[in-house]
Amino acid sequence: MFVQSSLFAQEAVTLVSDAEGGIVYHPGVVTEAQAQAWYAALRPQVPWRSEDRPMYDRIVAVPRLMASVTLNDPTRPPEMDAALAAVQSVAPAPYTRVGLNLYRDGRDSVALHSDRLHDLAPRQPISILSLGAPRDMLIKPKAGGPAQRVRLEPGSVLVMSHACQRTHEHGIPKSAEPLGPRMSLAFRVRCPAA
Repeated sequence: MFVQSSLFAQEAVTLVSDAEGGIVYHPGVVTEAQAQAWYAALRPQVPWRSEDRPMYDRIVAVPRLMASVTLNDPTRPPEMDAALAAVQSVAPAPYTRVGLNLYRDGRDSVALHSDRLHDLAPRQPISILSLGAPRDMLIKPKAGGPAQRVRLEPGSVLVMSHACQRTHEHGIPKSAEPLGPRMSLAFRVRCPAA
């Protein structure tokens, strides 16, 4: 299944159903112009880092840049508060942290995965705001079957339930197409440290 929002369709699309809300795509939560303005403001302000990870018998570079911001950090970029308000408009939750990914071009990606639940608050959503260029996401059931492909447009929010992390994987595949840079802001409710 391929889901792509049109310029006129602004209704939410349910991709996966479950008792906690499943996976829902909300196009046009903020305008494309606002999404581009936030992208331009955040890119130089965020403390981006690259990482290496072991894969099989070697160490490889993670194919994207990453950052993390605590939402009660007084030094956070002011655009974070506006982005949080936009996300809260479609997925209210007591978010505590935002994880950011910067996909510089079609070579940057993230493999199919599900979020680790050990430090996420139960029954709270994970909400991803897209800024910059559009990019496809794959959503695949862990039990097998075809993946769904959804085009994440700038200004859209993809909301995933805590429960769906046990049943589905999601990822941003590499692309041979010439793609512009995209930033994702993943808002989560982290459990307090024990």
